[in-house]
Amino acid sequence: MTMNDEILIKSIRGGLVNEVHRGFIISGGKDNISYIKGNSEDYPFYLRSCAKPLQAALLIDWGADKFYNMTSEEIAICCASHAGEEIHTHTVKGLLDKIGLDESYLKCGLHEPLSKTRQYEMKVKGEKCSALHNNCSGKHAMMLALCKMKGWDLDNYDDIEHPLQIAIKNKVNELCEVNCDYPITKDGCGVPIFSMPLKNMLIGYLNLFCSDKYIKIRDAFLSNPYLIGGEDRTDTKVICLNNHTSNIICKVGAGGLCIVVNSEKREGFLVKISDCDMRARELTVFEMLNKLGWADIVFDKGIKTLHGDAVGHLQLSF
Repeated sequence: MTMNDEILIKSIRGGLVNEVHRGFIISGGKDNISYIKGNSEDYPFYLRSCAKPLQAALLIDWGADKFYNMTSEEIAICCASHAGEEIHTHTVKGLLDKIGLDESYLKCGLHEPLSKTRQYEMKVKGEKCSALHNNCSGKHAMMLALCKMKGWDLDNYDDIEHPLQIAIKNKVNELCEVNCDYPITKDGCGVPIFSMPLKNMLIGYLNLFCSDKYIKIRDAFLSNPYLIGGEDRTDTKVICLNNHTSNIICKVGAGGLCIVVNSEKREGFLVKISDCDMRARELTVFEMLNKLGWADIVFDKGIKTLHGDAVGHLQLSF
């Protein structure tokens, strides 16, 4: 299996290359996806949180969206890697209330909100974080909803042998057109996560977001960009560019991943940053949007000291 990443961004400081970020970029429509930078061919990577909207396809397949009378906001939070702000935790709690469960059923674990503002607010007020603040709590609420509807065990819904996780694997493989076995592990929140070549990830997003069957998921992204991410989150920033395009869907995932789909053009691109640097990922995504003509984003490539002195610049090598 081939895995040859290439330099995407150089940080040049005082005339010297101070940082180098390598990775992969693929782009195109479903039948003409090609590598722009790097070449990983059939080497598999884990989907991480980019799996969330693919997993949420079962809400539509099984009619859970209608069974629970789910709002667009609730569908969005099921797909989100949210920042743990009050709008996010309130939406997850509201979905759990509909299901008839509480946060004690969530098996995603605890971490502080990704939002620095919310972290500060909670410290000032002496509030403790809960499973609701986990960026994956919406996905776990969705899994509980599906299990409750099907009458499946709620205590081990995170187990790889649970019928829900088997169904999710089959659905993700179907959308991504994966027809062989690749490694499986646990994601950070404890549920199974699957690996596949980067090309299959992009195929999965094109099959999902360019299908009328899953228009509720597409509209949930486009209508609720802040729920999808939140404060200083790349996917929220990109979807908010929809002021003039209203068709760009974006989802980030750990491990340096980001997938973007233009549902009107039925095309997309995927960025994978090898060192997982989030700023490098965001700048690469912005530059790709500009180069494809899907947006006109002005961003600062300069490097400055805290005093405002210019000491270098970023060089994007694609």
